[in-house]
Amino acid sequence: MKILLYSMNFAPELAGIGKYSGEMAEWLHARGHEVRVIASPPFFPQWSVFEGYSAWTWRKTGWNGVTVWRAPTWVPSKPRALGRIGHLLSFTLSSIPLLLAHLRWKPDVMFVVEPPISCTPAALCFAKLLGIRSWLHIQDYEVDAAFGLGWVRGERVRRFALAAERWLMQRFDRVSSISSAMCTKALEKGVDEARLVLFPNWVDVEAVQPVARPAVAEGVPPQGYRAELNIPADAVVVLYAGSLGSKQGIELLAEAARLLVCSHGIHFVFCGNGPSRASLMDACVRLANTHFLDLQPAERFNELLGMADIHVLPQRADAADLVMPSKLGGMFASGRAVIVTAHAGTALSEAVWGRGVVVEPGDAAALADAIEQLSMSPATRDLLGSAGRRFAEEELDRNTILQRLEEELQRCIAR
Repeated sequence: MKILLYSMNFAPELAGIGKYSGEMAEWLHARGHEVRVIASPPFFPQWSVFEGYSAWTWRKTGWNGVTVWRAPTWVPSKPRALGRIGHLLSFTLSSIPLLLAHLRWKPDVMFVVEPPISCTPAALCFAKLLGIRSWLHIQDYEVDAAFGLGWVRGERVRRFALAAERWLMQRFDRVSSISSAMCTKALEKGVDEARLVLFPNWVDVEAVQPVARPAVAEGVPPQGYRAELNIPADAVVVLYAGSLGSKQGIELLAEAARLLVCSHGIHFVFCGNGPSRASLMDACVRLANTHFLDLQPAERFNELLGMADIHVLPQRADAADLVMPSKLGGMFASGRAVIVTAHAGTALSEAVWGRGVVVEPGDAAALADAIEQLSMSPATRDLLGSAGRRFAEEELDRNTILQRLEEELQRCIAR
C-alpha cells in the first residue's frame, strides 16, 4: 500500500501522539508498505521545537526509512487558548502545499490523525480529488475538550464547531479511535457503524518488561534512578511519567504528596515536561518527598517504569472519555500497581478496574489514602501488577494491534 500519513505530531517525539504515529509509520514501512508523512517539527511535550529542526521552513527528511515532510509551525512557549488555536491553524495552512506536492504520487489512502480537526477539510478535498480512500483517526476529541476544559467559550461557537466536526467526520471512508467509549462518541456524532474501527494505542510488551526489584538489605545502597534521585532503596516510589499538561489535573499529585509528606517511606517522582511543570514544581518546592526528572530517553524507558512501586495517572473529570491517556499501556506492561482518578463508568475506569485502583477525580485525600494503603501492602501491589501485565500482553500488544490495522487498511482500499 501507498499510505500518506497526515499527523501534526510525529517522531522523534517520545510522548503522546507523536510516539504512536512514528511507531505506526515505522511498522508499516517494515511490512513493505510505502509510507510518507506530513508533520510539524517536533515540539511536544516541552512546547519548544527540538534542536536541529526549524519552525519556519519546509523540510524533507528521512526517519527510519520513512520520508517525512515538515511544515512550518508556530509553537507558543505557553500554550493558552488563543495560542493553541494559532498553533494548530499555522500547521493547517502551512501543510497544504505539502498535500499538493503529493498529487502526482497518488497514495492509496490518506490517513489523518486528529488533532487537529482543522486539517480534515484539506485532507478530504485531497482524497476526493484523487479518488482515494480517506481515514480519520481520533486520538483526542479536541472540540469537546476545548469547551469542556474551558479553553474556548460561547454557546453559538460551540454549536457551530460541533456541527462542523460532525459534518467532516461523516465524510471519511473510515473513522477510528482509541477506546470503546470514544468510538461510541463517534457513533453519537453520526459516523456509520460500518465505517467505525477500534484502533487502540499499544505497548511494545517485549521492550517493556517487569523489572525485578533488587533485594533490600541494610547497608546496601540504592541503584539506578533511585541512586540518581537519592531515594532510599526501601522506599515506595510513586511515579507519574508523561506530559505535564492541563488535561491531566496534575496539581492533584502535589496535594497528595503534601498530605503524605510525613510518610517518610513514600517518595513521588514526576518525570516529564509540559506547560504545567513549573507550577507543579512551585507547589512541591518545600516537599522533601518529591523529585523531578525531564522526559527520559527511550532506551531508559523500561528502567524508568520499573523504578516505580505504584504508577499514578490523574485525569480531570471534564476530560473523561474525550481522551484516553496513552501512558496507561506502559504502566500495565511494567507489572506495577496503577492508581487512576476517574469517575465510575468512564473508559479509563473500566480499563483499570480489576487491574488497579480507581479514585474519584479531584479528591486529593482519597488519592493519598489509596497510595498509603497500597504502600503498606506489597502483596496487593504484586497482584494488581500481574493482572495489568496480563492485560497488556493479551489486549495491547503492538504487533497484534498494528496487524489488525493493516488488515483494515487493505479492506478499506479494496472497497
